[in-house]
Amino acid sequence: MTSAPQTDQPRGPERLFVLKEGDSFLVADHFGDLGGQEDGLFRNDTRVLSRWRLRVAGQRPALLSSAVNQDNVFFTAHLSNQPLPVLGEPDTPQGVIHIERKRLLWEGRLLEQLSLVNFADEPASVPLDFEFAADFRDMFEVRGQRRAHRGELLDAELGQQNVTLRYQGLDDQLRCAAISFSQLPGQLDEQHARFVVDLAARSKWELFIEIGQAPCEPNRTRFRHAAALARRSMRRRRRRGAQVKTSGRLFQAWLDKSRADLALLTTELPTGPYPYAGIPWFSTPFGRDAIITALQMLWLDPSLGRGVLAYLACHQAREHSSFRDSAPGKIMHETRQGEMSAVNELPFGRYYGGVDTTPLFIVLAGAYARRTADRAFIDSIWPALESAVSWMDQQAEGHPSGLLGYARGEDSGLINQGWKDSHDSVFHADGGTPQGPIALVEVQGYAYRAYREMAELAAERGMAERAVEWRAKAERLREAVEHRFWLAPAGFYALALDGTGRACQVQASNAGHLLYCGLPGPERGRATAQKLLSRAFNSGWGIRTLVTDAARFNPMSYHNGSIWPHDMALCAAGLARYGERQGVVRLLAGLFEAASHFGMRLPELFCGFERAPGEAPIAYPVACLPQAWAAGSVFMMLQACLGISIDARQGQVSVERPLLPAGIDHLQLRGLKVGDGQLDLSFQRLGSRTVVFADRRKGSVRLSIEQ
Repeated sequence: MTSAPQTDQPRGPERLFVLKEGDSFLVADHFGDLGGQEDGLFRNDTRVLSRWRLRVAGQRPALLSSAVNQDNVFFTAHLSNQPLPVLGEPDTPQGVIHIERKRLLWEGRLLEQLSLVNFADEPASVPLDFEFAADFRDMFEVRGQRRAHRGELLDAELGQQNVTLRYQGLDDQLRCAAISFSQLPGQLDEQHARFVVDLAARSKWELFIEIGQAPCEPNRTRFRHAAALARRSMRRRRRRGAQVKTSGRLFQAWLDKSRADLALLTTELPTGPYPYAGIPWFSTPFGRDAIITALQMLWLDPSLGRGVLAYLACHQAREHSSFRDSAPGKIMHETRQGEMSAVNELPFGRYYGGVDTTPLFIVLAGAYARRTADRAFIDSIWPALESAVSWMDQQAEGHPSGLLGYARGEDSGLINQGWKDSHDSVFHADGGTPQGPIALVEVQGYAYRAYREMAELAAERGMAERAVEWRAKAERLREAVEHRFWLAPAGFYALALDGTGRACQVQASNAGHLLYCGLPGPERGRATAQKLLSRAFNSGWGIRTLVTDAARFNPMSYHNGSIWPHDMALCAAGLARYGERQGVVRLLAGLFEAASHFGMRLPELFCGFERAPGEAPIAYPVACLPQAWAAGSVFMMLQACLGISIDARQGQVSVERPLLPAGIDHLQLRGLKVGDGQLDLSFQRLGSRTVVFADRRKGSVRLSIEQ
């Protein structure tokens, strides 16, 4: 038996590049190397390749440039040689050999093409060394979890042109990483493949490599075929739904990159398309993240909402488990396929510890029904919706105040079970930790809207009594929130109520989600909107999760003062609902300017420091990038600016007091499908006004415009 080499010392700050396909993803540095830190090739929540480094004559080559292409299919690194010493002969000078590493993922395999071109007038002998290792660590180990026991790293299986690294897990699963080369290495062992390439002047040499579960015979044809299929698949995902084109080149680049990232993260499951949450830590189906991403994209691409609803209905809890925080009717929080989940070291194989996912499931179903009029699909998941609302009822009965609260079943579960699920994200004004069960303010908003959606769906199905019942529950919940959460001196809502009914008198962005759900009355809604737009929340880049004078405020924390794009998007949709569309335009401008500093790709979150002239936003060091609901945030905010709502039951698209984003004079919306019809819209800035008109209309779609 052999063991993997020790990981490198932590690298300095450098950009990481990601590829994803299905349940596999790759995180590498700008040379294309894997060093065994947070990077690697992952398959089914296991790191199957922890080291993959190219050395030329024992040295790291010089970096020219590296990038992932616009459609997120290829990573390419352009490199050059350091001086190549040859014993007894003049050295090959630096910078005469161009080295290109080009790679993609397809069907669970990493395919790499290595090309060397000698631009010198003299021949060169180029020693190449690929160093590799597979630690087969579970994703939670990579994130820092310690294990008392691990499985067994088995001896590698060596072939002439391939080597298979193997691990027998505690779950009795054999996990393999088979590395295959198109040419015979001069030396091949369990950690290295070495070649000596004799390059004539002005000549080229190529090597094809594949890394998968079993050995194969890599070659140019296989590489090109996989590349064609991967690009076709990505193109199909990017073009799903309506398309947005604007007059702003950089703003359009942001839209295009966000759409490409959503396509990258979306996996085609048997139940339909499903956006995985983010890379590297959350490349798996999450309930809350997927629902919010689907809501962000619903006006443009309702097929994503259908895929999310179908998957979550199939995985709805049917039994009680304190270990998994499950109960009949509850909607899944996350699922994992790694070894630690398989042997129940952690509950995340299928985990239900999210109090908000179940009402959000109903919210998405109601919004999807309104957007598509897809009665047959809603009928197919109606039992799941009824079961979900029954869980809400039972959960509220267990809270002293009759609200939708949470308390984890066992110590292995999440302490906090809203979207701010870090251990310190819920607290009292003095910084003290509240006792459970905890009722978060935004969760009551989700529940309110869920009851309203169930009432509307029931009325459509001819279930008049149930519709009346659910409307009454929504109204009772609204009254309870207004009575128990409103902080009159602050003109804002409390973060939560603890298990004794005491309010956590903390001003947090959670209240913006309450606006999204439409629970507050007009006066309190406008007051809340104004506070969210004030300097207490708005850093200049976006809305922080906490006001700056809160007890646990820290702009560098995960949830207590940072800026989350998806959180901003929900707040912005809520602001628009209460008439603050100009405020949404300002928020979108700040977020766009932040995106321009992050390469037009918004991270999961970034630090909440006050914006300073001439300075860039400050990155959160371990944020996922890309992250689905961060990528989708621009589309929800854009919808809020444009004032678009769609009711397919009525065959109508409504545009209410539209505004264009700052710096955008013209926006086109192409291929907006409504029922059996289709609509193309143009928005044009004319002085201080934004006018809208239909360029093309098919079918019986009606357009209602309120300037």
